[in-house]
Amino acid sequence: MSRLLDGVLVLDLSRVLAGPHCTMILGDLGADIIKIEQPSGDETRRWGPPFQAGESAYYLSVNRNKRSAIADLDQVADREFIQRIARRADVLVENFLPGSLEKRGLALSDLRAANPRLITLTISGLGATGPEYKAPGYDFIVQASAGLMSITGAAEGPPSKVGVAVIDLTTGMMAANAVLAALYAREKTDHGQHIDISLLETAVSWLGNVGTAYLMTGNAPNRYGNAHPTIVPYQTFETRDDTIALGVGNDGQWQRLTTVIGASQLAADPRFRTNPDRVRHRAELQTLLAGIFRSRSTAEWVSAIRQANVPVSAVRSVPDVLNDPQIAAREMVVSVAHPTIGEVRLLGIPYKFSTQPADVRRHPPLLGEHTAEIHAEFP
Repeated sequence: MSRLLDGVLVLDLSRVLAGPHCTMILGDLGADIIKIEQPSGDETRRWGPPFQAGESAYYLSVNRNKRSAIADLDQVADREFIQRIARRADVLVENFLPGSLEKRGLALSDLRAANPRLITLTISGLGATGPEYKAPGYDFIVQASAGLMSITGAAEGPPSKVGVAVIDLTTGMMAANAVLAALYAREKTDHGQHIDISLLETAVSWLGNVGTAYLMTGNAPNRYGNAHPTIVPYQTFETRDDTIALGVGNDGQWQRLTTVIGASQLAADPRFRTNPDRVRHRAELQTLLAGIFRSRSTAEWVSAIRQANVPVSAVRSVPDVLNDPQIAAREMVVSVAHPTIGEVRLLGIPYKFSTQPADVRRHPPLLGEHTAEIHAEFP
């Protein structure tokens, strides 16, 4: 079966999460990913528990569809090995601290000079330029420095991070998107180029409408917990036995909701007739709806509200999600044979192509599992 990125060779010098997530996406699409690891291995191999047969869940989550080779960048022979791969590679991805590769004689500009079609991509914490370009950055730190924590969490509580490393993961997604664009451009120019992406810039782009609202008004945004700053009702409500998430995105949905919950009078109330009215009278409406939703169970409310074609869900746990029939139907949990675990279960691929599907064909490699194989390919 042909794959979308068949024939694309990616030299992956990255580790931890953003870079490996980028290269996993490219690998899922069919690229050949050569993951170069120092003798100690990617740091995430030791980020646990949990571990399974010595492999951490963290490492397993973003390293499928790759081959692993060990190379010590402080050794001349290993640097020459990397240079040989780079001369035939289409893409190189790295996230070393600024200047680290140059000190070892692996400057990206030199590698592109030796292979003009090579696309190089650098992922950093704060970007390749600016007064703080040398500062290291982890997802959590950047969530704080980019303002995301200031708008996350309950209004009366402390700032909070998101429950997964969303900045690392979305930086990887944006990096993969940029690589695909550069590959497309190369078809017209026959030349590669360098891509500079950072966790900070990804996080700032995440500010979206909240950041734009500040640029328009000069007013600092507030925290709203599980509510929305400009749409009401768009939040969680406690039910008789649990919690639902309700998203009323327009006035038609609002009218249908009031009917299904037995409160049609709210749709006619001038305080709540339109979304701007509801935003202005947020507190009164929240109090009224809270009393209504406590009268029935989550299952009853979800069933009734969905029948009215209004977006709603139970607030589900991770086990609930990963054992859900809809998730199974969409192949969002997949299994692949593994040499020490036996079979490893991984999260699936979110995009489905009609004729050249992405697939999981390689297990997350053991440290250095393919070193000899890759040396033989690049003598």
